Amino acid sequence: MLDLESVRLFALVAEYGNLTRAAEAAGTVQPVVSQRIKSLEATLGRRLLDRSPRLVRLTEAGTAFLDHARNLLAAHEAAIAAVDIVPSHITIGISDHALGTHLDLVLKRLRMALPPHATMAVNLGQSADIRDRFESGQIDLAIIRREHGTEGGEVLGSDALQWRVPSGWSWSDGPLPLVLLPSPCSVRAVAIRVLDQAGIPWRETFTGGSCLALAAAVRAGLGVAPLGDSIGGDLAMVPASAGLPTLPASQIVMLARTPNPATSAAARALAASVHDLLA
Repeated sequence: MLDLESVRLFALVAEYGNLTRAAEAAGTVQPVVSQRIKSLEATLGRRLLDRSPRLVRLTEAGTAFLDHARNLLAAHEAAIAAVDIVPSHITIGISDHALGTHLDLVLKRLRMALPPHATMAVNLGQSADIRDRFESGQIDLAIIRREHGTEGGEVLGSDALQWRVPSGWSWSDGPLPLVLLPSPCSVRAVAIRVLDQAGIPWRETFTGGSCLALAAAVRAGLGVAPLGDSIGGDLAMVPASAGLPTLPASQIVMLARTPNPATSAAARALAASVHDLLA
């Protein structure tokens, strides 16, 4: 008989590609994950993972087993869902400037972490609004971007802000063309503040509703956008010769209210995913 918890940990390692992140998502520690998977490999008589200090890869046997493992876990969840259990509902708020293009991966991992009877609703917005909604009790979990020095929440890491520009961009005379989210975006406020302190004139050429829209505007050549590495990593950075001031790094922070096991599981998966992205 296969041990379902070991199968679940194997599926998490396959998803995160990292024993430590899988352990974080599961609410345990890396040695436990390693030992459980070794026991699973002994039961199956096959090595499922190739391990190195920095990377974990599936072996051929691990790849073949993964779909069956996921089907087994899904059948287990369906059996639990058939029992009359009071469902849990979790509301999650995510700052658009925190995750950007990685949102789909994080949502997938969140869905995997929730028990079958739990549902979730996700709100995407600006950090200030997400924080206010968390503090008013409308949101259970929140991922926001904020400047260093602010208190509260669990700091998951830092994400550098950079001026992102179109390929081959050069700045001619005149105000700097800016691509920004609308006020009260904190990244917008930081960008404008450092430009004003440096005495650099600017004009707003594009106001977008999401960071994906900002990245599209930059690619289209409409201007320069202040974006974190997690969002604008595939866009060119402004050359040092342009003379633009350095943007400060921001903290990526999780705010969590975990009154039940389902919310705790979602919080662990959210933290592990963000740690993974920032690493």
